[in-house]
Amino acid sequence: MSRLVSMTEMLNKALDGKYAVGQFNINNLEWTQAILQAAQEEKSPVILGVSEGAAKYMGGFKVVTAMVNALMETMDITVPVAVHLDHGSSLETCTAAIEAGFTSVMIDNSKFPIEENIQATKKVVEFAHSKGVSVEAEVGTVGGTEDGITGGVMYADPEECKRMVEEAKIDALAAALGSVHGDYEGEPKLGFDEMKEISELTGAPLVLHGGSGIPTHQIEKAIEFGHTKINVNTELQQVWAKRTREVIANDDKVYDPRKIVGPGKENITATTKAKMKEFGSSNQA
Repeated sequence: MSRLVSMTEMLNKALDGKYAVGQFNINNLEWTQAILQAAQEEKSPVILGVSEGAAKYMGGFKVVTAMVNALMETMDITVPVAVHLDHGSSLETCTAAIEAGFTSVMIDNSKFPIEENIQATKKVVEFAHSKGVSVEAEVGTVGGTEDGITGGVMYADPEECKRMVEEAKIDALAAALGSVHGDYEGEPKLGFDEMKEISELTGAPLVLHGGSGIPTHQIEKAIEFGHTKINVNTELQQVWAKRTREVIANDDKVYDPRKIVGPGKENITATTKAKMKEFGSSNQA
């Protein structure tokens, strides 16, 4: 029996309460343990993001949900947890993830004209909602590189956003407004005027992709303008990699993988907890 929930209720609650729930991407067992521990300690709802590449790396969608469900039981996780497909590329992929037990999916048809984007998204929503699964869609283009896919920033059009929410009946909207995947060069420039307009026009929970490296004052403003889900991936990878390099550099005789891979878990947990506090989701479970 799965303990997982969709993200609909947690995001609507966040919209009312003026805070955001973090989506923290998982890559393996240690990542999942670290993020679940952070959520439980912070008493925060959490969204575990899984890209198609990460799911493949971990052995497929079924392995991911089996691992998360088992960990929730053995770690006695009592906060709301959603497992979300990040940047799902097709109806087929989203369907496979849902059938494997994912409780939320993102269908990313943002590269298509809005008409096509809406029609393709509708099909995902119909299937997902019949299974109690939440759906996120993207309008505009989030820049940077993620999972080997590189793109430039293209701002979302407010009227197209309104159409997507009303016609496709999605649960969360990723409106591209200047954020990028990966590292920022200098301070990010988010389109707050457009953000405010899109939030007021749609009334939908908004999603901020590329949440790593955005300064706190901009995060707070994004939450004020309707963002209820903020995606974090790069930052966790960086703190884990830094710690792992230190472990190897300080002990050239270490070969036990648990002693090499394991220590960085503390850094993932600490960074995740700090993000939850920053997003305002601590004590909201």
